[in-house]
Amino acid sequence: MKTQEKEENLNAKTEKKEKLSLKTKLILSLCGIAIGFINGFFGGGGGMICVPLLEKVLHLPNKYSHATAIAVIFPISFVSALIYLLSGSLETVPFLTVGSGVLLGGIVGSLLLKFLPAKVVRIIFVFVMLAGGIRLLF
Repeated sequence: MKTQEKEENLNAKTEKKEKLSLKTKLILSLCGIAIGFINGFFGGGGGMICVPLLEKVLHLPNKYSHATAIAVIFPISFVSALIYLLSGSLETVPFLTVGSGVLLGGIVGSLLLKFLPAKVVRIIFVFVMLAGGIRLLF
């Protein structure tokens, strides 16, 4: 399994050097707009679109897709939070308590991403998406 992950990493580095076509850049830009809208409108969830997009369009390996999605979502979330804060729509106590948990969970999650096999990461992602979808139904 380690050999497969090393091969995925090598493929990702090779593909990063390739130029993106104009069509791919346009698709990525439009998807970026959708990801930003969803994240800003719902207060999260952009990563649920970003990860599959990075895997299917850019053919990034699973772990790279998750790490890149986090890097993309962070500034979007920061700007959204700033807008909510400036408009007076942010409560201090929930922000501090939930924010502390999110910070700790983000650190633990990013550290675990380094060590977990790509297949396990994919399975966890599938279950989180399913749980979110089921939760929205009820």
